[in-house]
Amino acid sequence: MHKDRPKKRTSGSEPSVKIPRRRASFLLLFAAVTFTTCAVAAPAKDAKPASAKTSQVAPAPGDFVGQEICATCHEEVSKGFSSNQHTKLAEMHGKTGVTCEGCHGAGKAHVDGGGDVTKIFNPAKATAKEVDARCLSCHQGQHANFERTAHGENNVSCVSCHSIHGGEDKEQLLKVAQPKLCFQCHTDTKPQFNMPFHHKVEEGLMKCTDCHDPHGTFEKKNLRASAQMDAVCTKCHTETAGPFVYEHDVVKTEGCTACHFPHGGPNPRLLNRASVNTICLQCHSASPNFTTAPAPTGPAHNQATQYQSCTICHTDIHGSNTHPHFFKTNF
Repeated sequence: MHKDRPKKRTSGSEPSVKIPRRRASFLLLFAAVTFTTCAVAAPAKDAKPASAKTSQVAPAPGDFVGQEICATCHEEVSKGFSSNQHTKLAEMHGKTGVTCEGCHGAGKAHVDGGGDVTKIFNPAKATAKEVDARCLSCHQGQHANFERTAHGENNVSCVSCHSIHGGEDKEQLLKVAQPKLCFQCHTDTKPQFNMPFHHKVEEGLMKCTDCHDPHGTFEKKNLRASAQMDAVCTKCHTETAGPFVYEHDVVKTEGCTACHFPHGGPNPRLLNRASVNTICLQCHSASPNFTTAPAPTGPAHNQATQYQSCTICHTDIHGSNTHPHFFKTNF
């Protein structure tokens, strides 16, 4: 019935011919794709890779005109610049340090253009990031974390606080002296220093930067750290620093602000509660959700007037070298 149907060739000669041809076709296609990709990706012979940092050509020495030329037009600025911290640095290095063009860039094109403002860098018209990048090109070592601070992230640039040509604070070139400068933004903090008990910031005995570093730290709220890397409070309140044989855990975990206001408050010793007992019982009270065990969970006696303040007996409340319950036994 199937006699006239053509028979299939079963010889092994056909595959042996087709397989090399397929391999040759695949290799030829792969070579073509590879060549095309390399041709597209490869830069031209004289081309330089473009990047944000290398796109600007470094100015030649002849592009700088010197601060004396700048002073011929900007006399009102250069008049008081001799006492500026930047100028002092320039004079220490034979006037090759930080001069006008150290911040504003080479001035030859600006001068040749008859004062063309587009040919010079003007921080007043630049973005916060551009200003910070220019300042941090020198001050990166001191302020390496600035871009990660609340100031840097919220576009509070260097010139928001500093007047480079001279300000009220000559040493730090601040526009206005502390604490007025800080209070211009931190209006919620200013009233705290008017409370009955407060740190003497408004009186001039302390500064905001004694506790905070506006250029950034690894602590919350840009707090500085003591030599022991503890809370900055122990820098002044050394008697609370320890180390103690018996430590009050809250000092190490929640810190000083668990019991004290940092800026000012209505209670003596800047306590955040009017009654000392109220502060202690926030932790030392029986609760189904919280316990200080194995430490005492509450007073072992009544809270009558004569026992009203826990610290009458527990005097070494920040830590003790003699008793785990902070009794002062070394009379």
